[in-house]
Amino acid sequence: MKTQNSKVWQWFEERLRISEIVRFLSHKTVPRHRYTAWYYFGGVVLFLFGVQVFTGILLLMYYTPTPEAAYESVRFLVGEVPFGWLIRNTHSWAANLFVLACFCHMFSAYFMRAYRKPREITWLTGFLLLGLALGFGFSGYLLPWNELAFFATRVGTSIVSTVPLLGGYIGETLKGGEMVTGLTLSRFFGIHVALLPLIAVLVLLLHLALIQRQGMSEPISQQHHSSQEEAIPFFPHFFLREAMVWLGIMAVLLALSILSPWELGTKADPFASAPAGIKPEWYFTYMSQALKYLPGRILLWEGETVGIVGFMLGGLYLLLVPLLDRGAARGKPNPIFTIIGVCIILFMVVMIILAYTVG
Repeated sequence: MKTQNSKVWQWFEERLRISEIVRFLSHKTVPRHRYTAWYYFGGVVLFLFGVQVFTGILLLMYYTPTPEAAYESVRFLVGEVPFGWLIRNTHSWAANLFVLACFCHMFSAYFMRAYRKPREITWLTGFLLLGLALGFGFSGYLLPWNELAFFATRVGTSIVSTVPLLGGYIGETLKGGEMVTGLTLSRFFGIHVALLPLIAVLVLLLHLALIQRQGMSEPISQQHHSSQEEAIPFFPHFFLREAMVWLGIMAVLLALSILSPWELGTKADPFASAPAGIKPEWYFTYMSQALKYLPGRILLWEGETVGIVGFMLGGLYLLLVPLLDRGAARGKPNPIFTIIGVCIILFMVVMIILAYTVG
């Protein structure tokens, strides 16, 4: 038996170089300091992305992307297919937790200045992954073809159309015309299950490769308080802790899916009036709520256009912060960037709370 195991090992070793992978994992470490817990969010994002892919593939077996059959296919899945309701609820809740984990991971990296030299490209790929997560949420929201999703998509695409210069073209490309129709559903389906996953996998692989190449960044304040001797071996110590976090996230997902199922609502009627109090998903409500408070015109421009430009500038700031915060690379971070980050989070939280309380 020992000889057979040896031959099997040699067969795989000659083709996969498993010993090199084991050697790499045995030397990889995770910095140990007071902020080490924030490192788990990267693994949580990866885990939830895997849940989204797995449950999404199962949903594809029953979903039909046409205005006539989309709603009925989801209703059949939820009501007739064994455990279909659980798969759909898990997919929907995982999508929300996925976006939340992306935000937590990005802002933790922001406040720890993980974007500083030489990790600028790692930050750019991470920011792009957050944008892709929002794209997944926006494109997947319409697919059940229910009333709430239909009119929320109509509002969302109309806001996209107000973006200066290319907004009108982008809006018509997404909708396949001037209105949200069956062609919009087909395009969102293709974007959601083909285009975005392909881009996301490529960007995610690059992001992970950069992290493996450069290692995990330490906060500037902790660089002199941690040492290689105190670092946590990635395998098996940190990996097992990460696995426990994944089990906890899975338990939360199942609890939400069972105790708070995702409502299907009524089928969309393009000729009906929009229901009162309609709002997008929570990760877009801070934008839609802020636009409500802007006046019709600000100087020579429409208030909504000014608001959209403001959000674009905010996204551009986060994208380029590695180039703006020059002091972080020298170990002297400018506190103004911390203040800006806190203000961004407070703004988002306040707007989301107002959206769900005041309306």
